[in-house]
Amino acid sequence: MVHHDAAGGILLVVAAALAIVVANSPLAGVYEQFLGVPVRIVIGSFSIDKPLLLWINDGLMALFFFLIGLEVKRELVEGHLSSRDQIILPAIGAAAGVITPAIIYSLINSGDLIAERGWAVPAATDIAFALGVLSLFGRRVPASLKLFLLSVAIFDDIAAIIIIALFYFAEVSMLSLTVAVTGLAILFVLNRMGVRYQSVYVLIGIVVWASVLKSGVHATLAGFAVALLVPLKARNEHGQPILKAMEHGLQPWVAFFILPVFAFSNAGVNLAGTTVNDFLNPISLGIALGLFLGNQLGIFTVCWTAVKLGISKLPMGATWPQLYGVASLCGIGFTMSLFIGSLAFEGLSESYLHSVKIGVLSGSILSVLFGSYIIYKATQENLKNTRFKLANS
Repeated sequence: MVHHDAAGGILLVVAAALAIVVANSPLAGVYEQFLGVPVRIVIGSFSIDKPLLLWINDGLMALFFFLIGLEVKRELVEGHLSSRDQIILPAIGAAAGVITPAIIYSLINSGDLIAERGWAVPAATDIAFALGVLSLFGRRVPASLKLFLLSVAIFDDIAAIIIIALFYFAEVSMLSLTVAVTGLAILFVLNRMGVRYQSVYVLIGIVVWASVLKSGVHATLAGFAVALLVPLKARNEHGQPILKAMEHGLQPWVAFFILPVFAFSNAGVNLAGTTVNDFLNPISLGIALGLFLGNQLGIFTVCWTAVKLGISKLPMGATWPQLYGVASLCGIGFTMSLFIGSLAFEGLSESYLHSVKIGVLSGSILSVLFGSYIIYKATQENLKNTRFKLANS
């Protein structure tokens, strides 16, 4: 996964940059028309009719959350999050990385009921982007720090799932929700029976996704829920563990297609006429400061406290400056922040989403630059100390 996320992070940067270039070129109109192309699927009396942008946000991103669900289940059951010692530090770090940015945003936007909807936007970390930046330092950064960042992002994704489920949904259709729950119950029974045909889980998963889409609950939650019911140890007809086969098959599609497509479709902010005031309006400023300051201060402070109190240990081979740099990289919200922003201000004036994009891009860029600088200085200091010890040994 780390290799896919590292390369995928670079591709995300390219896709986002291309979207901004296109949105500020003579092709801007074509870009908007393309994302607004209506796409309709009809089966009997059942139909889904949405513009292309929502198919990307509700459909492709459901596959992204499906992959997250598979990874979460594997890591919690048998991976590096399966023991208490491995969970504590990234878990409390992720909690602080959600709560602190949300507090900063809420303080800046206090009193504006519409703006307050965006409190969760800066509380998300883009794992692909963050790992992509960290991978640029190669072996100069200990593997334990990469696992720490990955673990924080996993818990952060779980928090994002809970936030979306509790706070961002429309009027609920009980009929559609009943169909979805029934589908999940069938998947549970199939899991317990050890059914080993991947196609069965995929087909029922599609029905669950379509039902959740129609229910008013956000469709991406279906991907996560279905993933938790995929068997971990049962083997498919080819003799491979079903969950791992699905995970390995989906990872490259998510890293090299789904997330770049999402980035290209959602990062295109038109900067024509943009002034300093646009960066300083409460929504943009709250998101930018929440991502940049909230994550680094929140994550590092609680991790430092936990280590000093003996609750947990510093990742093996890592230094405090390196951990601070990684905490800063957690301020790269990008994909998840843009996604939550689109939910928070759905159906409102385009100006709100424009503010979200400006805040997410500026906060993420600041986090990239500052976090990279801190890690670079920390690794350089480590190299100097190592050379000094060798010269005097």
